[in-house]
Amino acid sequence: MLKQVIVVRKDIEWGKGKLAAHVAHAAVDSLMKADPEDVEKWRKEGGMKIVLKIPTLKELNAVSKKVKESKLPFALIRDAGKTQLKSGTVTCLGVGPSDQKKIDKITGKLKLL
Repeated sequence: MLKQVIVVRKDIEWGKGKLAAHVAHAAVDSLMKADPEDVEKWRKEGGMKIVLKIPTLKELNAVSKKVKESKLPFALIRDAGKTQLKSGTVTCLGVGPSDQKKIDKITGKLKLL
């Protein structure tokens, strides 16, 4: 079974629309880095996506490091700084689609957003 996970920082003050846009950026960007065969299989399985929260940038960076070491497809999203946030602010992390068990080893203890 394959899934995609988006991990969102909770220590940022931003509007719901901006948060939603960044979740979309993370989903699309990590999808584009995934293996095309995994993407096709994931889509046929229903395209499972889970959005999780993480308290701080430090914790998000630790998860990102583990994801990178595991060689999972991922995208770390930074804001362009045009509206609510400073340029370069890391907002969220997209992982997968990839093997659910591999992703869960890293993100399985995080809570739903």
